[in-house]
Amino acid sequence: MKKTIFFAMLCIAFISCEAGDENNDQEVKASWSSSAQWASWSNGGYTVYNNIWGSGAGSQSIWANSYSQWGVWANHPNTGGIKSYPNSTKYIGKVLSAVTTLTTTFSATTPAGGAWESAYDIWDSNNANEIMLWMNYTGGADGSGNVKPISYTYSSAGNAVPVYTNQSIGGHTWNVFRGNNGANNVYSFLRTTKTNNATIDIKAILNWIKNKGWIGNVTVGNVQFGFEITSSYGTNGNGLNYTCNSYSVTSN
Repeated sequence: MKKTIFFAMLCIAFISCEAGDENNDQEVKASWSSSAQWASWSNGGYTVYNNIWGSGAGSQSIWANSYSQWGVWANHPNTGGIKSYPNSTKYIGKVLSAVTTLTTTFSATTPAGGAWESAYDIWDSNNANEIMLWMNYTGGADGSGNVKPISYTYSSAGNAVPVYTNQSIGGHTWNVFRGNNGANNVYSFLRTTKTNNATIDIKAILNWIKNKGWIGNVTVGNVQFGFEITSSYGTNGNGLNYTCNSYSVTSN
């Protein structure tokens, strides 16, 4: 396929930024690129991961100019189940009560179509608790649609049921879902209005969860931002592009 061959050329110097079925190709010089399943690249105290981890995955190529500016082309089939979570990760390693500030800013470009969410994954150091912040996504904020958060409770229609709605925390308004994936607790915060640009007070969100009694005074581990992709077949199987234009974490 034309697109696959072009992305093999990425290892030499360039990556295509063709979005969907548009023909306005733009070439961006990349400092690093890979199509390997578990490819990773360390830069500026962060690590960028390709992270194709789900069953039934298709092709995915990642590129990066820095931990803050990177992207993927992904062509995953129109089937259920998460296929990948390409992301940029910053490790914190401080007990929550000792964290004075923990904020983050991101800007992304996401495609039309497919099934995915652009989301933060925030972990404690033992990976027992996973806090997801869904910023933009193809499902519904009420837990419906083609991507749904993990929940202990689902409606008769198969939609995830939130435990709290319209909660203003950390500078944004969320619907909050609580569940377990069999390996760890999952707390999903779905922004009630979708966005590709935001600054978030993560400490405020962690304190809110702690005040609910769901977590203790945990050690904050990885703060990740990326794209959790279920399907991205695109037009005529050309795949879809996802770009992180900027991303940073501030902690002290």
